[in-house]
Formats: sequence, C-alpha cells, structure tokens
Amino acid sequence: MADSPASVKRPIGVFDSGVGGLSILKALRAELPHEDFVYVADSGFAPYGERDEAFVVERSRRVAQHLSSATQTPIQTLVIACNTATAAAIHLLRQDYPALPIVGVEPALKPAVAVSRTRRIGVLATRGTLASQKFKTLLASLTGLADFVCQPCDGLADAIERDDTPKIIALCTDYIRATGQFGLQDGQLDTLVLGCTHYPFAGAVFRDLIGPNVKLIDNGEPVARQTRRVLAALAPEAHTGQITLCATGNTASLALAAQRWLGLKVTVQTLSI
Repeated sequence: MADSPASVKRPIGVFDSGVGGLSILKALRAELPHEDFVYVADSGFAPYGERDEAFVVERSRRVAQHLSSATQTPIQTLVIACNTATAAAIHLLRQDYPALPIVGVEPALKPAVAVSRTRRIGVLATRGTLASQKFKTLLASLTGLADFVCQPCDGLADAIERDDTPKIIALCTDYIRATGQFGLQDGQLDTLVLGCTHYPFAGAVFRDLIGPNVKLIDNGEPVARQTRRVLAALAPEAHTGQITLCATGNTASLALAAQRWLGLKVTVQTLSI
C-alpha cells in the first residue's frame, strides 16, 4: 500500500552551482543524521560567483522550482549552499515560497570577530559575493569591531570544481599573498574566513600557507545549526537519512567529489532544468 502524502518523509533540499555545497551538506549530515537530503549541483551553469546577478537569480529560481515541484516528494526546507546565490536570490525565493523555510549562507564574519585577537581578518570570496549588497550590509554592521581585508578569488571555485590540484595550489598561494601577512602579532591577520562553500575543500592548502596558529573559518557548522533550529520540531528517527545527488552538468565530477569528501558512493542523477 502506498504511503499517503502526509506519511511521506520530506527531504531537505540543498543546492549550489557545483560541488562546493557538499561542504555544507557534510555539516548538515553531521548535525541532522536522520534527515533525508536532495542535493542539486547546478554544474551545467557553474560557477555562480563569476556570473551576473540576473543569471544567478534565474538559475536559483529554476533549481528551487525543481526541488519544490509537486512531481516529486516536496522538500520541507531549502538550504542555499552558495554565498553568491544567497546574496542574489534568497530574498526573492522567500517571496516566491513564503511557506517554505529557506536557510542561506554568508561569509562567517561574525564568528571570525568573536575569535580574532589582532582584530585583522582576511576574507576570501568570489567577486559576486563581495560585490553584493547583502555582503556590504554585513560588513557595515561590523564597522569598528575588526579590520577586514577582502580578497576576490577569481578562478578558484572553478579549479576546485575541476579538482585541478596544481591550479588550486597556485591560486591559493597568489590570493593568500595578496591578502597580507598572517600571524599572531599586532598588525597581522590572525583569522581567515573562507567565504565560498567551495573553498573548504582547499582547506589543507590554505592551512599550509597560513600556518598552524591562524584560525580558519567557514560557514558549514553555523548553517547546519541554523537548519536544525528551523527544524526544531522534528521527532528523532531510528534510521540514517538518505542522500540523493543531482547535477545539471558533469555527474561524474559530483560523484567523485561526494566519494572523496563525504565518503558517499551514490549514483548521481542527471537534471535538465
């Protein structure tokens, strides 16, 4: 006998322009191990961070429409696992889907302020994120609390998407050098914020470049905790949640990334949206 609509367990929808949002999915699974997830990598149109705002809005709406479609099990919550898409489209998606809880991401500047001692903080992000009004508003809200050095990282998300190790190392080296001197002394940057969900997958490279004592911060855990708060009424489940992975572009890249970074061996579904 088929389950009634009311008895069907609804998944949490997660999307990014590519594999970067897997860093958020990893944190979500750790925080909410009994939940089911559907992840969409819009890799046929990646990376978002180097696209114009209208394009990012159109793709975000297209993916959100797919995830909320009545032709499949509707999602219970949407997590926008992309800083650029959050900045460009979250307010519009909340208007489009007023009954759907939507959680976005933003560079973790507030957590960085809480841990920095030298009050100098480096922020690495895409140009799209740094140019957004949402980021500028966040930055303005922290005026006087710390000195933020914001560095756009052209090409880095794409290199991570393609798992191009030599290019990743070269770009990380260039952008860390351009950001400034890292260390624990006065005037040095003692905290580095990874302001794109792709960048944690280059975390080992960054750690080698900035040294062991500089704090390295991304937004995976804060987003996961916020999602749990949104779903606070959930009853505990006895089984491990299921993962569905989808991509509008190269499915093999997402499958390999999920296996490498999340330990998942999942067949990736192809989407035409």
